[in-house]
Order: sequence, then structure tokens, then C-alpha cells
Amino acid sequence: MFSRKDQLNKKTGIDGVGREAFLKQLTTEFTTTRSYEAKKQTLANLANFAYDPINYEYIKQFHIIDLFLAQLSENAEELIHYALAGLCNICCDPESRDYIITLNGVKLVAQFLCHPNEEIALNSLTTLFYLLQGQGENELSEDLQSKISEYSTHSNPRFRNLGVLFLDTYGLPQAQQ
Repeated sequence: MFSRKDQLNKKTGIDGVGREAFLKQLTTEFTTTRSYEAKKQTLANLANFAYDPINYEYIKQFHIIDLFLAQLSENAEELIHYALAGLCNICCDPESRDYIITLNGVKLVAQFLCHPNEEIALNSLTTLFYLLQGQGENELSEDLQSKISEYSTHSNPRFRNLGVLFLDTYGLPQAQQ
């Protein structure tokens, strides 16, 4: 659920840790810990905070988008999964979406379209759907269009529905069955 600053202040209380401080704390913990479990947990928390517009300012301030993008070059599937989820959540903000695109985000996200882990592939497809909003068909390479088109006939309904939605939204041809 989206929040307003007055609601957050009421929930936090006079002695509580505010959103800004908590996000800073999570970011610091992620970048300094050596524990994989701690990294996984903090990245999942950061991804969850990325859905709420009240957090966008802090996410930009603490360079959390850069942190998400950096995880896409790691070999840990769980970190990739949470990084893609965070990018998917934050790219609904036009400023963040543009920032991700300027950092080669479309290519970084697209590399996971055919990942064997279903959740990673779905996060990649969903993130691309939101990243390309307003960009037009010109941003999609033929290879990328082909991969997305294949999903429109996928046996898994989650992939198929998202593939069809993607193609319909962007006016792209569907794959032949």
C-alpha cells in the first residue's frame, strides 16, 4: 500500500527509525556485510521498498538503483532475482526508468529473459515491459522482439499472458503456433 509522509510519521513514532534512516541503514548493511544471507535479506527489503513512491527520493539519494543494477552481474540467482524485482518496482517512476535506461539497463535486464529460473525470467520480462513504456518499438532489437514473441505461445500461462500483453501493448507481431 502506498504511504504518505504523515502516515509514516504516525506509524514510526517519536523514537522510531524513519524511512530515510532505515533505507540508509539497509544500503550500508548490504554494501558492508560479508554474509550472503544478510545480503539476500537486505536486498529483498530494498526491493520491497522500491514499490512505494514515498521512497523514490531516498532510493535515488542512496544510489540503490545502481546497487540493483550491479547485482545483475553477480552469479547468485537469489540476488539477481531481488535486484530484478527492485528494478521492476522502481522503474514505474519515469525519472528512475530513464536513469536505468541510460545505464544500459534494457540490455542488462534482457540478458535474463531466457533464464532457467522461472522467477528470474518473469521478473526480466515484467521489468522490460515497464522499462520500455513510452520508448516505442524502436528500443527493441529483433532478437529481443523474437524472445518476447516466443513467450506469447509459451505453455506456462504466466509467461504466455505476459508475452501477449507485452506484444499487444507495443504493437508487435505474435509468434505463430
